[in-house]
Amino acid sequence: MNKPDSLRCILLAHVPQLRDDPSKLSMFVDRGRVAARPGSLAFEYRYTLNIVAQDYAGSIDGLMVPILAWISEAQPDLLQTNPQEPFRFESELLSADAADVSIWIELTEIVTVQPLETGGFTTSHPAQTGLVDAFDGVGCVSLLQLLLRDVPADETRLVAEHAQ
Repeated sequence: MNKPDSLRCILLAHVPQLRDDPSKLSMFVDRGRVAARPGSLAFEYRYTLNIVAQDYAGSIDGLMVPILAWISEAQPDLLQTNPQEPFRFESELLSADAADVSIWIELTEIVTVQPLETGGFTTSHPAQTGLVDAFDGVGCVSLLQLLLRDVPADETRLVAEHAQ
């Protein structure tokens, strides 16, 4: 499975508290299943990714924005379902400044299997297609582009002004 590692990289890169102390970030794959069809070598992983940020003292928005940005690219169908609630979370308030935050995301990963002429096989995980416009009126850049600052400065300014 590739998606947990991909999301871990995004969180460690864009959440300063987790970047400064990666031991505060834990990830678990819960209720994993494999969907397969007779006669096909392709299959799909289906699982719940449980993300735990321990003793998190930052703004909860600082966790949600990178996760939503990642979802818009890695699992865009979560933003298209009704209701548009791509994940669940809970928080245990430890003090006025810190909380343990648990986030659950239902993920899938397609795996294609190619037999080799010499015997054995190779596998690949094709990328899912991202959303062009996940939210009405916010289509100028993807959330991930904005997060990664992969847009010209004038477009970033326009998005920030639009959000106000």
